[in-house]
Amino acid sequence: MSERRTEVVALGALVLVCAIWGSTFVVVKDAVERMPVMDFLAWRFAIAALVMAALRPRAVAALSPVARRRGVLLGLALAAGYVAQTFGLERTPATVSGFITGLFVVFTPLCSGLLLRQRVDAASWAGVGLATAGLALLSLHGLSVGTGEAITLLCAIAFALHIVGLGQWSTPQDAYGLAVVQLATVAVVSIPAAAPESLAPPPDAGVWGAILLTALAATAFGFFVQTWAQAHLAPARAAVVMTMEPVFAGIFGVTVGTDRLGPRTIVGSLLVLVAMLLVELGPRHGRDATLERLE
Repeated sequence: MSERRTEVVALGALVLVCAIWGSTFVVVKDAVERMPVMDFLAWRFAIAALVMAALRPRAVAALSPVARRRGVLLGLALAAGYVAQTFGLERTPATVSGFITGLFVVFTPLCSGLLLRQRVDAASWAGVGLATAGLALLSLHGLSVGTGEAITLLCAIAFALHIVGLGQWSTPQDAYGLAVVQLATVAVVSIPAAAPESLAPPPDAGVWGAILLTALAATAFGFFVQTWAQAHLAPARAAVVMTMEPVFAGIFGVTVGTDRLGPRTIVGSLLVLVAMLLVELGPRHGRDATLERLE
């Protein structure tokens, strides 16, 4: 396959993964209306971790003890993000949740600046301003912030912290093993939290479908495709495609779900999307220019 054709296939594959990620907001919102949040997360991440471990059974054993400990810390940040996102989805439309979750793109350079003492460039600050305006339109109800939107904002911050840690600690040799440890950590956190009340199996075929979509398609398949695609694409091109995730969340939220887009939601979503693009296309260097998602 020629280099040009490989790039086209990589772009198409990454768009497909973003569409899968965007669709999960609707299916998860529907699933957690019929199943406790922590039960859903326990099943989802246990299946994803087991599948990825089965595909490369020696990946975790190959990690050093330090890398395993770092994987657990990254997994705790990831768990915080998914718990907040899933609880937030109980209380906010899938479309709004998708765009607020996408703010991790804007928060990542800010977290890097705060934790790693890296300079925050002008494009990032401009992105913060636009994102704040968009967030206000999406989440303010009068003078109060909606509960679901506030919880989802914590999700975006947790994902940003996870990405900063991943950028510092991940290496090409350890990436797969670290991914398995992180997903297993989310499962280990979720299972005890669910067990006191139920930890019951999914109640129906629809919830099983949501769990398998998120565990197999969004996580295991998505991870493989993203890793392969970004090996063949410039970081800026991949970053632009990645900002399509909340756009797909909005499309699915309106066409498949029950979301209704009023003027405030449309303008707020556009401001958030522009903020994400501004930050991603700003003067960033090395692997900081590429965001890795573990859905």
